[in-house]
Amino acid sequence: MKQPAKKAAKKGGPPVIDPYLPNNGNFGYRVSRYELDLEYKVAINRLTGTATITAATLASLKTFTLDLSAALSVSKVTVNGRRPSNFSASNGKLHITLSTPLPAGAAMSINVRYGGNPRPIRSYWGEVGFEELSNGALVAGQPNGAASWFPCDDHPSAKASYRIQISTDSPYRAVANGELVSRRVRAAQTVWTYEQPEPTSTYLITLQIGMYGAHKLPKSQVPMQAVLPDRLRPEFDQDFGRQPQMMKLFVKLFGPYPLSNGYTVVVTDDDLEIPLEAQGISIFGANHCDGKRGAERLIAHELAHQWFGNSVTARRWRDIWLHEGFACYAEWLWSENSGGRSADQWARHYHAKLASSPQNLLLADPGPRDMFDDRVYKRGALTLHVLRGTLGDEKFFALLRDWTSRHQHSTVVTDDFTGLAANYAEVSLRPLWDAWLYSTEVPRL
Repeated sequence: MKQPAKKAAKKGGPPVIDPYLPNNGNFGYRVSRYELDLEYKVAINRLTGTATITAATLASLKTFTLDLSAALSVSKVTVNGRRPSNFSASNGKLHITLSTPLPAGAAMSINVRYGGNPRPIRSYWGEVGFEELSNGALVAGQPNGAASWFPCDDHPSAKASYRIQISTDSPYRAVANGELVSRRVRAAQTVWTYEQPEPTSTYLITLQIGMYGAHKLPKSQVPMQAVLPDRLRPEFDQDFGRQPQMMKLFVKLFGPYPLSNGYTVVVTDDDLEIPLEAQGISIFGANHCDGKRGAERLIAHELAHQWFGNSVTARRWRDIWLHEGFACYAEWLWSENSGGRSADQWARHYHAKLASSPQNLLLADPGPRDMFDDRVYKRGALTLHVLRGTLGDEKFFALLRDWTSRHQHSTVVTDDFTGLAANYAEVSLRPLWDAWLYSTEVPRL
């Protein structure tokens, strides 16, 4: 995937924001807010509506693009209330040409009316984005699925606030990011409106629709709710019952929960291969709700992403260990603090596995095909465990709290973390980083 990007650069091809996803992201403007006003018909998988995008130009702008799936067709575009001279769709992009250029620093209000039968976007990592369930729908946006259901600047470095209004058939519950600010029944439909004020990457915006009930989890210092089919409630209470204790531990270790509107867990009526994170929401399948606490490791992992990945987000996908290594280490910390194996025992267990696996992965730049490889998760967690051993617990957890506070709702690269960690160390950490981040060989533990 890297080679075509290099060839394009040599031939004067379009510039690339991130070589891991060379077709994603757009130049010339910065979005600050998305307002989606949508209608979804479950029976026929039909999505229609408008997206109003508030942005500012970064340079003089005559033409620009938005990411949008070919499954959705655009019927009307306006920019600052005026129709552009032209708009067209090709190769996953909506191309817009203005009749007169906008100067640098100008405000843009882009209104796009669109519709179609949404479907997932095919990628190296399987199908991502908007997906039909047996009776409902879900959005799994990581890493490039947001364009499957709304026009956007789909790259993690482009954070914005959101207002999501979704109208759907009344028996269904619709869940999106942020606070539910209104719910009104209109004939046979219910209109749900959510407000997500904190800056959020597009891939972390989600929509979940199903025959779900909702209930609040008791005794949590952060408001938590569960949204799931009623038939799964008894198993849920067993499997997810320790989430309030998890939240308490992670707030202590990682700092305050980063969102104002609490945390929601959605369990779909269908089985899902893996759980998914979204801003303020985690999505699990019915198979993760078995009444045996078989998914507790994953429950801890997804909750930890609210700090590591969702609030503090990698600016480029090569640094995904800053999401997955941290969330994986949070699994070990939960185990250590809840009567399971210690983090050190888990570290030794997975070190042995890594040592017997192919040693051709560079943690700080694993390549697009391997960025979700389990070795990224485990080697990232091991890197943190070695750092913890070097700094000691007091300084290590102070570093994590500093990290989540300093970079809350912003984007980071690996150098930001290694630079901050240097402030907490009495010795040079360069040998540690060279061995764990910038070499493929698995170091001794």
